[in-house]
Amino acid sequence: MFFGATAIASAAELAVLQNGFTIRHERHEIQGETTRLYISTSPEDFIELPTAQIASYAPDDTPAPVVAAAADQKRIIDVHAVIKDAGARHGLDPDFVASVVHAESGFNVRAVSPKGAQGLMQLMPRTAADLGVKDSFDPEANIEAGTKYLRALLDHYNGDVVKALAAYNAGTQRVAQYHGLPPFRETQAYVRRIVVEYNRKKAEQRKAAAKTQALAKKPAVTTSSE
Repeated sequence: MFFGATAIASAAELAVLQNGFTIRHERHEIQGETTRLYISTSPEDFIELPTAQIASYAPDDTPAPVVAAAADQKRIIDVHAVIKDAGARHGLDPDFVASVVHAESGFNVRAVSPKGAQGLMQLMPRTAADLGVKDSFDPEANIEAGTKYLRALLDHYNGDVVKALAAYNAGTQRVAQYHGLPPFRETQAYVRRIVVEYNRKKAEQRKAAAKTQALAKKPAVTTSSE
């Protein structure tokens, strides 16, 4: 517990790191030399970073491309359907793919990273070209290619989700260099965010299913009149 040295700021925002990466979060809490980035409304769902690694904060304007063309607006509405279809084709849980999309772009079709990654699943131009993508801002093409690449990484690492996500974020060379999750805070935060979000979705679904099942087994209440 910190007294007199803690500052709290709220409202959805982006933490801009010294290395140029950004981390989306709901609020941040500065505790002296350490800052907590709460990546959801849950008080237990946070990432800790050295305060010195955060260059600045900016409003999180995604996903709201109000100046996008009408065709893009329609595609944004259909993103989850596209994810579901791509997941089915490549044998991936759509919720898992959606968690990756959320971490990569915040569902912003026209997202561009400081390093030039583009679109919903933040494909680098070379990766996009290798996967046959002509327009990384095309939601269908971007998600299809990103999901296919994610599937390939999972197969390469024998289903090791952490290694696959780390490779998606930092590259396969870095995973090989460090024999697993690289010691990069941005990559570690990225992997943790996706795993936490995906597991939370599954827990919520199990809870809802159990509730539905309990209600189905509950005996009906009957009334009689004389």
